[in-house]
Amino acid sequence: MLSENRRVDVVVVGCGNAALCAALSARENGANVVVLEKSPEAWRGGNSAFSGGNLRFAFNDVKDIYELVPDLSDSEKAGMEVIPYTHENFFDDLARLTEFQTDGELASTLIENSFSTLKWMRTKGVRMILTKGQSASSKGGKRRFKGGLFLEVVGGGRGLVDYLLDRAIDEGVEIRYASKATRLLRDTNGAISGVEVHGEDGPYEIHAPSVVLASGGFEANPEMRCRYLGPGWDLAKVRGTPYNTGDGLGMAMEIGVQPYGHWSGCSAVSWDLNAPPHGNISAPEPYQRNGYPIGIVVNAMGNRFFDEGSDFQNYTNSKYGKQIMAQSMRTAFQIFDRKTIDLLGDAYRSRKATMVEANTLEELAKNLEIDVEGFVDTVQSFNAAVLPGEFNTDIKDGKATQGIHPPKSNWALPIDEPPYWGFSVTSGITFTFGGVRVNTKGQVLNTENNIIPILFATGELVGGIFFFDYPNGAGLVSGAVYGRLSGLGAAKYASNGAS
Repeated sequence: MLSENRRVDVVVVGCGNAALCAALSARENGANVVVLEKSPEAWRGGNSAFSGGNLRFAFNDVKDIYELVPDLSDSEKAGMEVIPYTHENFFDDLARLTEFQTDGELASTLIENSFSTLKWMRTKGVRMILTKGQSASSKGGKRRFKGGLFLEVVGGGRGLVDYLLDRAIDEGVEIRYASKATRLLRDTNGAISGVEVHGEDGPYEIHAPSVVLASGGFEANPEMRCRYLGPGWDLAKVRGTPYNTGDGLGMAMEIGVQPYGHWSGCSAVSWDLNAPPHGNISAPEPYQRNGYPIGIVVNAMGNRFFDEGSDFQNYTNSKYGKQIMAQSMRTAFQIFDRKTIDLLGDAYRSRKATMVEANTLEELAKNLEIDVEGFVDTVQSFNAAVLPGEFNTDIKDGKATQGIHPPKSNWALPIDEPPYWGFSVTSGITFTFGGVRVNTKGQVLNTENNIIPILFATGELVGGIFFFDYPNGAGLVSGAVYGRLSGLGAAKYASNGAS
């Protein structure tokens, strides 16, 4: 138990992937580190624990993958079809999905350090495997990887958190649960001197020459969602933890830190309509519905409202949730028939899925409470617009529609073979894009663009990298990269006053 007014070298606020990478990095560079987590231990890991554990990184040779997954057998290696995912590929994807708004220096630092950071995470006990699910497929005896994703963590997001936590504890990092950081302390000269904390036994202070903010965004704060994302977002379901309420952002703004990035943007995915208001820590993934590229999506009037096949779901699943929020009752319906239902992931077969099966389109619409006439007309128009071509989910197959709006650019198949299935979905917000401005070392800048030497930030608090959308797997890696850099800088500053 920490006593009041105890001094440590580095305080890390938060306990997810980014926070733990910062703590481990600071510790290996000689710092005495305390991690403060607002949630109880049962909710440890922040939003990271709710992720699928996907890792996006740049590499030039398949041997780089072998280095991260050293236990691959010769037969597994022979059965892989791997095209290098270069720095240029990663940057192009990030630039395209953010509509060329990403901060070039921050993005380049993320990409250039992605592979080395994953190698470092392996030294901290993180186990990785070849990705599975809709990010990979097997065809012709070869395992193929889609959308730039090749690896995931064993055990997903929960596994990632547990690996990092176990190593942090082994290396002497002190983890404090139910300990909410409430404000940044300042000395008589106005410099930051530590953190005020409200723990289970009341308030106390921790004094430290370095502080790392890694407490996530404001996705679990209805008031902030409405203020920054817009009207109606207070009603969104939260995919992850209920504890990411913007505390770190508020603490930073109070001392004049510079806001940065896309404050009106967020990652929001297709989520089961009847999912709970927040994520389920014991089963975080059964509510995600990311199979829409092979079907169609309609609203309550029966109308399609986006291009379901514009790209692999790894590149689109974080933006289409926002379009669902704009529909009546924040609800949409994913529609499939007998040709495609078996291609959907395990989450669609969960007992928690809000699903209807029917033998006619009319029956399906009626049971889903969709306008019957509008729905049937949409499906018939869609079917008539489907162009011939080979259907192939391993590539962007160009099997498209013609003459309808919105188009479907890939994977267009007529919805004409009963039985039909409909899944009711809404939007599940994953994380917010707005944050604070940092340099490529993770040092926080004030509103005059000056470095605040003692203060670092990582994870969701880093603004300026993601806008409008982001490539799946880049979020965890960004948190790890800037966590490692922040921890290093914080330890150096604690040691000699210079980072």
